[in-house]
Amino acid sequence: MANYVKISCLSAPLCPVAPEVDLQEAVEKVITYWREKLKQVLPDRPDIIVLPECCDRPDVTMYPAQRRQEYYRHRKDQVRDFFAGVAKEHRCYIAYAAVREMEDGTFRNSIQLIDRTGAVVGVYNKNHLVIAEHDKYGILYGKEAPIIETDFGRVACAICFDLNFEELRIQYAQAKPDLILFSSAYHGGLMQNYWAYSCRAFFAGSVYTKSPSSILSPVGDVIGESTNYFHFVTRTVNLDCRVIHLDLNRTKFNAIKAKYGAKVNIYDPGRLGAVIISSESEDFTIEEIIREFELELLDDYMSRSLAHRHAPGHIEC
Repeated sequence: MANYVKISCLSAPLCPVAPEVDLQEAVEKVITYWREKLKQVLPDRPDIIVLPECCDRPDVTMYPAQRRQEYYRHRKDQVRDFFAGVAKEHRCYIAYAAVREMEDGTFRNSIQLIDRTGAVVGVYNKNHLVIAEHDKYGILYGKEAPIIETDFGRVACAICFDLNFEELRIQYAQAKPDLILFSSAYHGGLMQNYWAYSCRAFFAGSVYTKSPSSILSPVGDVIGESTNYFHFVTRTVNLDCRVIHLDLNRTKFNAIKAKYGAKVNIYDPGRLGAVIISSESEDFTIEEIIREFELELLDDYMSRSLAHRHAPGHIEC
C-alpha cells in the first residue's frame, strides 16, 4: 500500500561560540540555536528530520582541536537529549549527527537515529574518515554499516567522505534500504545521484549551507532542494515503489493503467531505460502489482543479463 513519508533536510552554519565561553554556556547556546532552526520545518510535521554532519559543534574557525574535545566531553548527551525531547514532542524521527565520546575515551563521528518516542533506535559510525579526523582529532573509523528498522521502512546512513567509497555503497546496494540518510559537510555532486540510483533508494542529504540539501528519488532525480535563501527542504515521498527496466515491462503499462488508473504511478525519468512504479492506493502494495503483471525488477533484469553473458558459448573465444 502507499507508504507516504515526509522528509525534512535542515542545515545551518555551525553555531558561533568563542572558545573562552564557559563550556556549559556553549552547550546551551548550541541548543538554543537549533531550537530556533527547527522551527523552520516542524510546522510541516515531518516524519523524519535529517541534520548535517557534526551539527552541534561550535564553529571550527573559532574552536581549536583541544577545546573541541573538551566541549564534547562536557556536552556528553545534552544536545542529543534535547533533540530526543523534540522528537518525542513532535512524533518524528531525527537523524542527529555529531562526534561522541565512547566509554574507552575514544571518539566516533556518528549519526544517532532518534525515534518518535525519543529513543535512539540505531547508530552509524562514519566508516571513511578524512585522515585529519583521526590524526588530529582522535576519531576512530567505524566498521559497521547497519540497516536501521523504523516504523516507515529500512534506513541506511552515510556521512560526508563516505560517499566516495564503493565498499560502503556496495554494502547498501546489497542490503536494499528504503532510504539513505546523508549528513555532511560537502555535497558530493553526482555521487548523490549515483548512490540513490545504484541502491534503488530514496536519498535525504543534509549539507552545510554552502551547498544545497537534497531529497532524491531511487532513479537519482532531485525531488527537492534547499536554496541560498532557505536552508531546508521538505518533501513527501512514497516508499511503496520499485525500480523496473523498460525492456519486456513497458508493453504491460497500458494494461496496468487501464485497470488501476491513478492508483498506480509510473514515473519515467528519461534517458535511463528504467522507471519507478508505485502504489498510490490503500488497497494493494506495489509487490502485488509486480506479481499480477509479472514485471521484472531492474536488479533482476541486470542479473539475468549478466548470467546470460556468462553462459557457456556466449562469450567469444
